[in-house]
Amino acid sequence: MAIDFIAATDALFSKTGPEDLAGELGCSAQTIRQARMDATKDGHRTPPEGWEAATARLARQKAAQLQKLADRLV
Repeated sequence: MAIDFIAATDALFSKTGPEDLAGELGCSAQTIRQARMDATKDGHRTPPEGWEAATARLARQKAAQLQKLADRLV
């Protein structure tokens, strides 16, 4: 199945952000942003419990999306 240039590059350039990880973890995007802050800053928070598994799930989803895109291009 063919895919046009704009659709292909939209898929390639799509981003995963704090909102996506927050959704996986059932917390707020702000919690994710604060956990990513420099540990010496006042607003820094410990990463939410389960962040490793949630991050792995999102990475696998992104990899599958990119693999599907690659398969459609060749």
